[in-house]
Parts: sequence; structure tokens; C-alpha cells
Amino acid sequence: MAIVGIAKITEILEELGGQTTTANLVVCIGGILVLSVWAIRTSLGTKSLDNAPVRENIMPPLWALIPFFLWFGTVSVLYFIKEKLLAGLPDWQDAIADNLAICLGVIPAIVISIMIARITFARGLKGLGLNLKTIPRDFAAAILNLFAIMPVVLGAIVLTTIIGKLIFGDKFQMPQHEELKQIIAYSQWQVRALIVFTAIVVVPFVEELIFRGMIQTALRSYIVRPWPAIFIASLVFIVFHANPEHWLALFALSLCLGYTYEKSGSLFRSIFVHALFNAMSVLAALNQ
Repeated sequence: MAIVGIAKITEILEELGGQTTTANLVVCIGGILVLSVWAIRTSLGTKSLDNAPVRENIMPPLWALIPFFLWFGTVSVLYFIKEKLLAGLPDWQDAIADNLAICLGVIPAIVISIMIARITFARGLKGLGLNLKTIPRDFAAAILNLFAIMPVVLGAIVLTTIIGKLIFGDKFQMPQHEELKQIIAYSQWQVRALIVFTAIVVVPFVEELIFRGMIQTALRSYIVRPWPAIFIASLVFIVFHANPEHWLALFALSLCLGYTYEKSGSLFRSIFVHALFNAMSVLAALNQ
């Protein structure tokens, strides 16, 4: 449920060739510089994860899927209950109910993930990458990581738009994420506050915990080499998201998040990058 937005990267750079904002240009130029330094230091990325350690754990591989299905199932049940008991709500209240279902639905998945980590990971939650002492360092590093990620995601969005126009014609447009549609459509502060909380706090935490912390770690335990594990976890990540038009951009984002996790060993860092990315999209939508 990562949000691909930032006003759809300034409406795909003003339909591939028009003017874009100074802020987006600064972010992209800064990101390209960061990526260039990274490429030079890592031999074009080929040595970027040479020393990435495997997170020691005894987690059976199928256990990594328990939080995923628990989350999906709980949210689906809450949506069903909402439709049965709260039918006929005004649209803005229905949007609140949807986001409340997401927020409440993640609780069982988070609890079971923490239990699994405490039981099966060496050093428990710290072994998973949730060490409270690293939060200040991880947040500062996440800002730099975000700069590097933006040009990659932007390139994926532009490529998707070009391919879409070639296949479906000039009318092709990437659909906007449902959360961004809601935050634009409804001016009520209750809706916007809950969407901001869901998109910037709840979703990044639970998605990184499940897709990176659980699934990617399980894959690494058996594949060992980090990039194949990141690749497969990213495929699972994009299939979970409903809009195929977003898949290429989400795949690029997921690869970057997976790399951030493996390189740093901290799940907090990928959570912060994910949260900052979503925050940029939400802020851009609020300014429309």
C-alpha cells in the first residue's frame, strides 16, 4: 500500500516535457548526485551488498507468511463488517471507516510478527532490525536514502507512462492511489488526519515489518545472496498492490527499500524511507 504520488511526479513531468517544479528538480538532481557517488563507491552497485550479513534466525519459512495472511484476512473481515453494519454512510465518513479498518486490521499482524521475531531471531527484535537506539541515525540516513530513491521511482513512473501511451494511446494515465484521491476529495479534517496517520505511520511500519522483516529475511535465510531475496520479496510486494499500472514504480521502490534494509541491517531505516516517501506524496496531494 505504498503511495506512488508526489502529484504523480508533477503529472509525469508535465506530460513528459513540460515544466516541473523547482522542488522536484532539486530532489531529482540531488538524488542523481547521491546515486552517482554510490555507483562509484560500489562499482556500479555490483559490490554494494558484498558484506551484508544474514540475520540469524530459526524461523520456519512459512511462518513469514502468517502475518501477511493475518493482515489481509483481518482487514477483509473488517471491510465486510463495515459494509454490513455501516452501509449508507456519507462518502467522507465511509473513507474514515475504510482507514480505521486498515489501522485496526494491522494490529494482529504486528503482534504476531513481534512474537515470531522474539521467539526465532537471535537477539529478538534487535536481530530483526528494530533497535530503538538506532532511530536517530536511521532517520537521518533515511533522508539521504530518499534522495537516491526518487530518481529511480521517477524513472519507473515515466517509463510506465511511455509504455502505456504506446500500447493504449495518448489517453493513458496512471491512476492515482485511492488514499490520495480521498485526501483530495474530502476537506474534513477528520478524514485527512486519519489518512495522514494511515499512510505515513501505519502502512510503512506494517509493510516493512512483513515484506522486508519477515518475507525478505526468510528468503535470505535460504537463498543467502541478498539481491535474489530482495527481488522475490519485491515481486510479492507489488502483487499485493491492486493497480498493475503502479507495479513498475512500486517494484523500483521495493528494491530500494530492500537494499536499504540489507545494507543497514535496520528495519527502522526502511520504515523511515517508506514513511518519508509517502509523506511527500500526501503533502503534494494536500497542496493541490
